[in-house]
Amino acid sequence: MLENKKIAIVYDWIDKWGGVERVLLTLGEMFPKATFYTSYFDKNKAFWAKNLKINTSFIQNLPKFIKGSRVISLPLYPIAFESFNFNQYDVVISVTSSFAKAVITKPNTRHICYLLTPTRYIWLYSEQYMITPINRFIGVPYIKYLKKWDLVASQRPDKIISISKTVKVRCQKYYKRDSEVIYPPFDTEYWNEIKLRISNDKLPINFIPIKSGSNFKFFLVVSRLEPYKKIDLIVQSFNQLGMDLVIVGEGSLKYKLKTMASKNISFLSGLSDEELGFLYSKAEALIMPQEEDFGYVSLEAQFFGCPVIAYKKGGATETVIEGKTGIFFNKQNKESLLQALERYRVISYNLRTSMGKFAIKNIERFDKVRFIKQFKTSL
Repeated sequence: MLENKKIAIVYDWIDKWGGVERVLLTLGEMFPKATFYTSYFDKNKAFWAKNLKINTSFIQNLPKFIKGSRVISLPLYPIAFESFNFNQYDVVISVTSSFAKAVITKPNTRHICYLLTPTRYIWLYSEQYMITPINRFIGVPYIKYLKKWDLVASQRPDKIISISKTVKVRCQKYYKRDSEVIYPPFDTEYWNEIKLRISNDKLPINFIPIKSGSNFKFFLVVSRLEPYKKIDLIVQSFNQLGMDLVIVGEGSLKYKLKTMASKNISFLSGLSDEELGFLYSKAEALIMPQEEDFGYVSLEAQFFGCPVIAYKKGGATETVIEGKTGIFFNKQNKESLLQALERYRVISYNLRTSMGKFAIKNIERFDKVRFIKQFKTSL
């Protein structure tokens, strides 16, 4: 019985809040006696983890400018995760998009990897992280080394569970391993409570920073502001259109994006789930130009009746129903996105009407209760 097993949960770094962190909280609920292991823990940025039992690596004790920079601390992560001792555990669950799967366990310890994606900057988007000459000079040789190391590390788990069919294909392609698919949990009960709070509290409409006076019509982006997310594509498109756009998120490109954005584009961060739900409920549509591993925010949007306009590749194709809960565009360029926005304008009434019929039923496929049952069975 799992209740009698000693369980460790390993994650790359606990220093933010997002879709993956919701998965960690669910695992914490499933295994309340589990101990979490991570490279470092930022108590201020990861306030959600304050009640978890967390063990950190030696990186935790390094100066902030080192542990706070993924680039500077990059060579340290393999050492950090390989140095953890899991001899006392029956089951180790690594949740990872990079290093946590590299933990070393004894033969009698079962290691299950919940794979978010094969490491992005090694296998998927390395050219986007090697933009500057100095990055290429220093990074390219090291990336070649990391590819070899990452492939070795990927063979250590006894079993791999992928978060989507998209990730399952990547796992086979890059790691040469088959994997089961268990979609991340969507906590319908929790989001129903958020919806009720929004209705009762009646947040002020001026909470949303609309600037162009366009009869309170705005489009929405909820994303980490990193190169592979392609948010610059949306900014360029809305600079041309002049329609209101609200971008919610933090990341390394925030300053650059704000600099290139025209006055009809607003940036928000640090929102509560009530404020986020309010945005979803008022937005024309959520726009996702990236190739998502899964795309948790698309489920959030659909739950609040917000259609999704997404790039037709990756996890969005598994969470969005074409013509019923959203529409797709085929290329990651401005022309393709603008065509999708024009198509949305034409069918928006019918699409928003269909959301009421299809969105909640679609979300049931990803319900938290189903995740818990599938995950426990897979162990």
